[in-house]
Amino acid sequence: MSKQQAAPGALEQVRAFVNSADFGEEAEEFAGPDALGKWLAEHGLADRHLEVADSDLRRAIELREALRAILLSHTDGRPVPASAVATLDDAACRAGVRLRFSEDGDAVLEPEADGVEGALGRLLAIMHAALADGTWQRLKACREHSCEWAFYDHTKNRSGTWCKMEVCGNRAKARAYRERRATAHE
Repeated sequence: MSKQQAAPGALEQVRAFVNSADFGEEAEEFAGPDALGKWLAEHGLADRHLEVADSDLRRAIELREALRAILLSHTDGRPVPASAVATLDDAACRAGVRLRFSEDGDAVLEPEADGVEGALGRLLAIMHAALADGTWQRLKACREHSCEWAFYDHTKNRSGTWCKMEVCGNRAKARAYRERRATAHE
């Protein structure tokens, strides 16, 4: 991972979660329930002895793809599908995400649930904190349909649309060029 793509602070966990499926390489880090449990533990979202059911795996993948849909909307302004919003709402409800206050009066969202639901709720709490601090809109997904890799847009004007200009940007520009040439020759 390039430092150019990394998101600040805890938001990097959300970016890594979305990138647990690499469409370009046809790789899936959540190959089964045990793989999901290991990933959540390695990223500090759950303890190492987490038991994961097939239904947990299905919900985690649904949440990941709902987050990807939102990141794609950050990239190109496409509408967020209602199904993505419903998936996020369901995950927050299952996690029992609620506002908590520390001794110094700071407020944070935390899940009441344990297990996978609690881990997914922690990701949603990170998302909420990023919304509050203004970093959420900069987390995007590559608009190249064969990629959709999550990246953090570090550009001044927030105009980033590809994870890597050298790869996906060049592919898109070459495809557009070929399409223009084909149209011109018709």
